[in-house]
Amino acid sequence: MNAQTKTDTLNARQQSIVAISALTATGDLESLKIQLNVGLDAGITVNELKETLVQLYAYCGFPRSLNGISTFMDVLKERKAKGIADKQGKEIIASNNTGDNYEQGRKVLEQLTKIPQAKPAPGFGEFTPRIDAFLKEHLFADIFDSDVLTYQQRELVTISALAAMTGVEPQLQSHISMGINTGITASQLEQVAELIENHISRKQANSLRKLLLKPIVSVVEPGIMVRISEIEILPEYLKEYNAILKEEASASVKLSDS
Repeated sequence: MNAQTKTDTLNARQQSIVAISALTATGDLESLKIQLNVGLDAGITVNELKETLVQLYAYCGFPRSLNGISTFMDVLKERKAKGIADKQGKEIIASNNTGDNYEQGRKVLEQLTKIPQAKPAPGFGEFTPRIDAFLKEHLFADIFDSDVLTYQQRELVTISALAAMTGVEPQLQSHISMGINTGITASQLEQVAELIENHISRKQANSLRKLLLKPIVSVVEPGIMVRISEIEILPEYLKEYNAILKEEASASVKLSDS
């Protein structure tokens, strides 16, 4: 029973990977700096974090990935100045390339999905063959070719990033399945949702909980008072009022997302 409990719980290193991936994906560099320090203190190696931040570009774009890498460089510089010697870890070498990147990536995707992968992928792959090639040849061949991170760690990175972002539920659903295929448990995925709530927002955590078929947590806190007012606006002030209303509505939306 004790062994089962341990395996079913995200360890400190895994929790840091979740936080770092989510914060990189959302561009919260101040919080990312804190969590990079936490991750290094938890024993994540420099090269493991490098691979995490590199992989993220495929999911949240070069700008967020490069900003994360720059933040990591600053963190390492500050830690070195304090006399902290962080473990470099396993050397990053892409050594398993067979020459046929598409076929290599297709086989990796079959391992992750446990489903035969047609060439090209039905639907989007037939419609845009180039994106199918990029997906197989670059993401699942070039990036996954480095064994500094295991497939399970890579899926944890991806799930955490996608869970932190809006509008990517279909991709998140796919990677939840891949993550489970690599050994990530339902309990660990629930913990990911808790960490997303702590580091990003309850709203985003609920998007993951919904896909896990788990109860969502109310975004409205108990005890909140809602006031409804009836306002009469004189016609000559309507334009000015609408401008103020638009500004306030925009601010309210930002607050509800945080």
